[in-house]
Amino acid sequence: MEKKKTVIEDMDRGFYDIKNEDKFSYKSKKGLTKEIILEISTKKNEPDWMIDFRLKSLEIYNKMELPTWGPSLEELDMDNIVTYVKPDTDMKGNWDEVPEDIKDTFEKLGIPKAERESLAGVGAQYDSEVVYHSIKEELVKQGVIYTDMESALNEYEDIVKEYFMKLVPPNDHKFVALHGAVWSGGSFVYVPEGVDVEIPLQSYFRLNSPGAGQFEHTLIIVEKGAKLHFIEGCSAPKYNVTNLHAGCVELFVKEGATLRYSTIENWSRNMLNLNTKRAQVEKNGTIEWVSGSFGSKISMLYPMSILKGEGARAEFTGITFAGKGQHLDTGTKVVHAAPYTSSTVNTKSISKSGGTAVYRGAVKVAPNAHHTKSSISCESLMLDDISRSDTLPVLDILNDEVDIGHEAKIGRISDEAIFYLMTRGISEEEAKAMIVRGFAEPIAKELPLEYAVEMNNLIKLELEGSIG
Repeated sequence: MEKKKTVIEDMDRGFYDIKNEDKFSYKSKKGLTKEIILEISTKKNEPDWMIDFRLKSLEIYNKMELPTWGPSLEELDMDNIVTYVKPDTDMKGNWDEVPEDIKDTFEKLGIPKAERESLAGVGAQYDSEVVYHSIKEELVKQGVIYTDMESALNEYEDIVKEYFMKLVPPNDHKFVALHGAVWSGGSFVYVPEGVDVEIPLQSYFRLNSPGAGQFEHTLIIVEKGAKLHFIEGCSAPKYNVTNLHAGCVELFVKEGATLRYSTIENWSRNMLNLNTKRAQVEKNGTIEWVSGSFGSKISMLYPMSILKGEGARAEFTGITFAGKGQHLDTGTKVVHAAPYTSSTVNTKSISKSGGTAVYRGAVKVAPNAHHTKSSISCESLMLDDISRSDTLPVLDILNDEVDIGHEAKIGRISDEAIFYLMTRGISEEEAKAMIVRGFAEPIAKELPLEYAVEMNNLIKLELEGSIG
């Protein structure tokens, strides 16, 4: 027990570790039963088809085994996880009406400030429900819909029913089935044909309740020729009990549309992050992923792009920082299912103080996907001799007319570079930090300014905070 506590308490994460009193208007019992799911659905006043969907997902979950590859998930005990915590407030459209303790947390995380300065719309989820949502009036006039998933199910039921968990079905893997059974909260975005949302939309997910799970569902539909940048942020304070995150993201990018999806995941060290993200891209459409994985004890996260239409394109840019007690198993999958499709994968990982960072990727080229292009680059930086970094790529190429390249580099910080910087009056700690920031800079420049600043702050926390 003492060892587990050390892993969780090995660094001070400042305002990210703000703990509020665990206040709620409703909290389900621990565990996963038919009765609990029916109770959640009743609380949400859902249509019959969604109740049936949840119960079928539970059946699938109970039949499926844990993954036999990747980090061990033996410590996950669903009998001790609370799957639904409704905060002590309804969703507000006015920030001043949000309860003071919740508002204070989001203020410290910089959410309303970011909204005022640079965002077209904001959603804020606290535990299992969205507590605040807003969108600029000019976007509403253009037909853009941006709301929470519960409101979408109520107000746009036909659209939700058409798309919900069609791209990521419950039988995909055990934690998607779990998600289908207990999902709550998340964002719904619909961008009409030809509309360019010039300023980003952002959703932020905060898990406060100890021993709970967060299972938000994000569904984004970008119609023909439209453009959107969606930003997702996540964090949680540290506890000495296991918390679980098993969200799901489904992105539908129609003909000639462009979607950029940026995420900084900053969970605490008692979190198991088992998230599933997938995009389907039609003719000449583009999906751009920008992904930063920090925090969490274990992560298994592999955003997937299905290039369904001719000329579809995917870009994935990702960074992972694994410190003491962390096993971050991340990467991406690309399926080239049509001719003249292209993909670019550029990932960087940093491991320190015994942390394990794994890139696990797959590129599949279908027999009909001639003239496919794909470029994969994986770079790993290990800051000591007790950490680990692995690159596990799979290339499944069923077509000869392709141009595919893969390169991987694993290295350590050069003693000569440290020495040179120290001769210029820079301390050893700052010299190391400068080199790490330089390594991460190509990722940071892909992020909006406030998120690039957050990423640099997280790198600083990781470099300063670990024991040993």
